[in-house]
Amino acid sequence: MNFQVINDSMSIPKDLMKILACPKCKGDVEEKGMFILCEKCKLAYPVLDGDVPDMLIDDAWKMNKTQKAKFKHKLKL
Repeated sequence: MNFQVINDSMSIPKDLMKILACPKCKGDVEEKGMFILCEKCKLAYPVLDGDVPDMLIDDAWKMNKTQKAKFKHKLKL
């Protein structure tokens, strides 16, 4: 995986956010910074290149790691 600093503003289309669910618990998710968050599972799924959600459980960050990173990352597709 390549690493590069990218713009920390993401724009997931509202229609997509309506149908996205946490792949672990199937619960609701919300956007924050460069992540899609599941409060129930305390997992944060990174959004790559500003608009590509990585919803793989193995790629999710724990919420405390995400908070320490101030909801930003350097991941890129």
